[in-house]
Amino acid sequence: MVCLILGMVSLLAVYSSISSLAYKYTQGNTLYYLFKHGIMLASGFFIMYLIHKVNYRSFSRLSQIAVWVAAALLVLTLILGVNINDASRWLKIPIINQNFQTSDFAKIALVAYVSRMLVVNRNNLHSFKDGLLPILVPIGLICGLILPANFSTAALLFFVCFTLLFIGGIPFKHLLAVLGIAAAGFVLMLSLSSVAPNLLPRVETWKTRLMSFESGDSEANYQVEHAMMAIHSGGLFPSGPGSGDSRNYLPHPYSDMIYAFIIEEYGAIIGGFGMLLLYLIFLYRSIKVSNACERDFGSLLVIGLSFLLAFQAFINMGVAVSILPVTGQPLPLVSMGGTSIWFTCLAVGMILSVSRTNIEGDTVKGKKRVKRKSYAVA
Repeated sequence: MVCLILGMVSLLAVYSSISSLAYKYTQGNTLYYLFKHGIMLASGFFIMYLIHKVNYRSFSRLSQIAVWVAAALLVLTLILGVNINDASRWLKIPIINQNFQTSDFAKIALVAYVSRMLVVNRNNLHSFKDGLLPILVPIGLICGLILPANFSTAALLFFVCFTLLFIGGIPFKHLLAVLGIAAAGFVLMLSLSSVAPNLLPRVETWKTRLMSFESGDSEANYQVEHAMMAIHSGGLFPSGPGSGDSRNYLPHPYSDMIYAFIIEEYGAIIGGFGMLLLYLIFLYRSIKVSNACERDFGSLLVIGLSFLLAFQAFINMGVAVSILPVTGQPLPLVSMGGTSIWFTCLAVGMILSVSRTNIEGDTVKGKKRVKRKSYAVA
């Protein structure tokens, strides 16, 4: 129900905010974008339905292949991907002419793989070499391949995987070692960018955003400044769909800054706190599903995917209200997007698959196994 509500809010907000983009590319045909976005949402919910009918244990086996397919796609994206603002994040699908952001697929594949490996290696988690290292290598590989083009996504994915390692039972001293390795790798990357600026052109963009956020430079932070203007004009109570003026001056009101646009039209109480409440309910219900799952893989999978989506939403909201620097993270199931909607629905479908099994019971070789109540996450 939370996802259905978010989808309906998305249709209203995107249709209301898309006028500037429509006048630029389709001579004012806003219905074109509404229809296109509606098709993406409808197909996404169909994907969600199909995936929720699959036994979630299949995701454990598929993750062994998916994580390496994701790594290959990320390499291909860095070499041949569509380059926008010095960032190669997309591959173009030839038949449907749709850009495909490979990191969206990689996030889900990595979370499923880490969840699997924490269960497979649970008897060796005390050992850094035998228990943690086989898990750490794919985390470093996937996050490292995402990092050159998309720092925020790589950081978010690393944080979620680190959370899974903590919940999965990795010793605290090993977790500190992981943080040390990550910090050393990041410093090395910054050093390389200083020596060879053309090698990692996005590093200068990261530095500029961080410095402008710390200094409050309004010229460099024009996106956030305009978002704050939209939020201020929205007030506490809703003024209604189609009433927002920020569509004419707010950068990307239909994607990155859609949260500010929603507040302008629906007010801080319904639009602001209401959206936040929906994602908190989603996170709470996911944790309930995780606790009720009788298998460790299912519990970890739900925790990882729900944290991934909820934290992405919190980051988007934090940027709009000037708590965090600009990152470019979309609002899950609300921002106008292409294949990102499909992969968000895929992740929700995987969570629902675990939930369905909790209710109906698991089946092994055609026989329904008696459920046992368990609240252990790992």
